[in-house]
Amino acid sequence: MGYDWSMSKPNPRHLLTSAALALLVALNAPVPAPAQTAVVPPMTGPQIIQLLDQTIDWYRTLGIQQQASTLPSDLLILYDNRQTANQVIGLAFEIARANAEILAKQPAPKDAGASASSQTLSQLQDKFAAQAAMVQTELESDQAQLAKARSEQKIALQAKISELRGELDLINARRSLLTTMSTFSSQSDTSAFSASALKAQIDAMAVTMPSSAGASPAVSGPASPNTASAGSASSTAPASSVPPPALTGASGIAAASFGLWDLAANVVRLSEKAATIDAIDQRTAALQTTFARIRTPLIDQLKQLSARGDALATQADTVDSATLNRVHDELDALSIQFKQASALLIPLSKEAVLLNQYRRNIGNWQDAIKNQYRNALKTLGVRLGLLGVLLAIAFGAAEIWRRGVMRYVQDSRRRYQFLLLRKIALWCLVVVIVGFAFASQLGSIVTFAGLIAAGLAVAMQSVLVSIVGYFFLIGKYGIRVGDRVQIGEVTGEVIDLGLVRLHLMELGGHGQLGPTGRVVAFANSIVFQVSSGLFKQIHGVNFVWREITLSLPAGIDYAAAKEKLAAAVSHALKDDCEEIARQAKEIQRATASNSGGDAQSRVQLSFSAVGVDAHIRYPVHLQHAAEIDERVSQAAFSVVTGLGAEPRPPAPPSR
Repeated sequence: MGYDWSMSKPNPRHLLTSAALALLVALNAPVPAPAQTAVVPPMTGPQIIQLLDQTIDWYRTLGIQQQASTLPSDLLILYDNRQTANQVIGLAFEIARANAEILAKQPAPKDAGASASSQTLSQLQDKFAAQAAMVQTELESDQAQLAKARSEQKIALQAKISELRGELDLINARRSLLTTMSTFSSQSDTSAFSASALKAQIDAMAVTMPSSAGASPAVSGPASPNTASAGSASSTAPASSVPPPALTGASGIAAASFGLWDLAANVVRLSEKAATIDAIDQRTAALQTTFARIRTPLIDQLKQLSARGDALATQADTVDSATLNRVHDELDALSIQFKQASALLIPLSKEAVLLNQYRRNIGNWQDAIKNQYRNALKTLGVRLGLLGVLLAIAFGAAEIWRRGVMRYVQDSRRRYQFLLLRKIALWCLVVVIVGFAFASQLGSIVTFAGLIAAGLAVAMQSVLVSIVGYFFLIGKYGIRVGDRVQIGEVTGEVIDLGLVRLHLMELGGHGQLGPTGRVVAFANSIVFQVSSGLFKQIHGVNFVWREITLSLPAGIDYAAAKEKLAAAVSHALKDDCEEIARQAKEIQRATASNSGGDAQSRVQLSFSAVGVDAHIRYPVHLQHAAEIDERVSQAAFSVVTGLGAEPRPPAPPSR
């Protein structure tokens, strides 16, 4: 944004002008007038531009402060800082213009070639202008005489007029050349160009700032305090249009927010906010140091001027009239210098006061942010501690539950069910506690849970049905590992019962079933399917009923045959009758009814078209099913053979 004010390199235009003048006329440069006494400016042109750049860059930190303002108290501090910053930027432009005025009054650097060229060009332009005026006057006079002259005089007048026109054209050509060279000379005059260009650049920079930065670019003088105050009020108007933040608590988060996520985010935000305000304070301190460095030489100059004035005032009491006039002139020069220095020192002193006030506001803001940060960190720590306590209580209760189950529940099946229920309840409780701890609002967690549940219900429909079926399978009449079940056409022994599916060791063979070596897996949702039934033995019961049919010979005593058959079957089952009776009582106890009966064998007779049939129904222990079937069949066959007739072979036992 700065401008190159370097004067060290020779200007090509100056060299061109000097060469042209050497061809036109030999010059004798006049002695320049003595320079006017002026105060030494504290800043050069580049330093003024650098100061304005630094001040404008500092002023733009108001935008950063506005973004960091989230509390009503922050907005109040921002409002005060904006008013102070508007005054600071206005005084900075006032200082720059005052310094530029001092630079403009400084004596030009001693450049003999440039000074001689400029003065010679000016003299030649005046000379050619006078000649052109004289020739033009004579030409107009001759043209007036030509209109009134006689015919013999017109020829001479026309010749003279032609000569005057040629002379006037030559003078104008020489004037045009001098005008062009004068332009080059004025552009090569670094002192005049620096002062005017510096003021123009200051005004151009002021255009980009609010009205509090000073007067408009058309006004080259320093901005008045009234203008700065009025501009300050107008520039702060947009700040009032900023929508206020939501009502917040002391920690800077919304009152309705209570989640750990919001608390952690608030701690991080406050930390970043404190770092931002600290960076702004450092930039303000750097700007304050810059203005103090500019003010120090001015104070020294004023002290010197004051001391010199006191000395001249003391000297005026004892000098003669001639010396008194010289002292008077020197006092007038000191007065001018004192006013010039005061025009800079007053706004610089105001800048120091305003920047001190600005830094106090920043310091108060930093203290408030630090208090908010400590409160937010404390709240986050308490909330994390509360979460840890709740989780510890949940896991402690789960451990007590586990120990109680292991101590008081002896049934392995019930123990497994209670432990599984404990695991599910524990993790559901952990999810609920963590969810409520991190949720910002109750409605958000309810909505989130609803969406998650809906998505799981659609995407994992079969899995969820199998999980529900698991709880049906482990119910009062459910199955457990080791039970023998029949699902559809598959009979097997349960070897694993998971949350989603169960596995069976397939059993096959005639009579006594044995493992086939294959494992069959079924989803737990099988309990909800109508097409395939699930059959299982009651736990602790391991017998089934078998039935065989014999065709009795004709002409015998059927009642006696029935008694003999019943006695023979009972004798064949005498080794297993006690175990079968115990299992029958287990059925009665499990079903709370007498549907199990006494588990005794029975013989019933029925008449058919070919004769009389004896139906023998008896219980069979599954572990010895084939052996019992064989004994019952042999006993029944022996009874029929003893009746004195050729019996027909009995039908195979039916289940």
